[in-house]
Amino acid sequence: MTTPSLEDGDRYARHIALPQVGAEGQRRIASGRVLVVGAGGLGSPVLLYLAAAGVGSITVIDDDTVSISNLQRQVVHDTARAGDPKVESARARMVALNPGIAVTAVAKRIDSTNAASLVSGADVVVDGSDSFETRFALSDACAAARIPYVYGSVQGFEGQASLLCDADAPCYRCLFPEPPPPGTVPACREAGVLGTLPGIVGTIQATEVLKVLAGIGETLRGRLLLIDGLHMRFHEVALRRNPDCRACGRAAGARERTMDVTAATREDATMDAHADMSPAELRQRLDAGDSLVVIDVREPAEWEIGHIEGARHLPMGRVQAEVASLDPTAEMVVYCHHGSRSGSVAGWLRRSGFTNVHNLAGGIDRWSVEVDPAVARY
Repeated sequence: MTTPSLEDGDRYARHIALPQVGAEGQRRIASGRVLVVGAGGLGSPVLLYLAAAGVGSITVIDDDTVSISNLQRQVVHDTARAGDPKVESARARMVALNPGIAVTAVAKRIDSTNAASLVSGADVVVDGSDSFETRFALSDACAAARIPYVYGSVQGFEGQASLLCDADAPCYRCLFPEPPPPGTVPACREAGVLGTLPGIVGTIQATEVLKVLAGIGETLRGRLLLIDGLHMRFHEVALRRNPDCRACGRAAGARERTMDVTAATREDATMDAHADMSPAELRQRLDAGDSLVVIDVREPAEWEIGHIEGARHLPMGRVQAEVASLDPTAEMVVYCHHGSRSGSVAGWLRRSGFTNVHNLAGGIDRWSVEVDPAVARY
């Protein structure tokens, strides 16, 4: 690898002029080794900005090809590249932007069988994937190797970003112990996404990478950044490492008890197909005085923004530890922001012997829209 030169004209002058970065910080960036998984909506700004910043070695992994439907948001590609492997399209654009960097293109999909070998040697791993299986595999591998994992996701007008698996930071499995049941989270092609939103989240991810490499600033370690692009609001949720996490928990052998995501997803698929409850139905049942236990599994900061009256607050990371306090015979409704985290919790509870558990479809956001507009949206 040829390390980008600080003598390369004025290319890095604006970085070097920053007292927090300077020549030494730019040298650290130039010697950085970054793995970016996904050359799509999130990967596009990540790859372009890391290349422009002079990150010396960038590996991009994606098994997909460029399609016209990608170009509304995947700005690393262009129309002429339709049909080409995304990794080759991205590599050509990055090298054209900065010939002094080394870009390795890997046209394959990451899963639990190859994640450990693919992340090996990276200083930072960036997740620009759109698959729960990939996220779990990546996070588990990064947690085991203690490699900072820059998480990002987008859907509709909303996005999330955080820095996980870094020092004592939680991993992705601390946030979402299990993948959501099939069908509970629509794919991008079904739900849609505002074209600029991956640009916002991906640029935040790239910023986190540069701060980690240069050793500057305050990262998103221990914080989940929530972006509402429709109303242009940013919120933060404090994150905690789950000591019982099977991927990064402190208990002896925790790292060896990683989960087979594919098997878990298949198991979820056998659960009650009618496990979801709509906000309107929940309102009707509560008004009728039915005996329901409503559980909010969001983080404390989210609970403070607004919650369903009478609900019990039990953050997702504490459910396993406090499961003995729940009545397995009671009818329960579990909710979060949009239904993803609560879907995971509901599935886990059902597999743990709770036979009458519902997930609130659309979460508290849909509850606010359809039932109680007094509950603040975020």
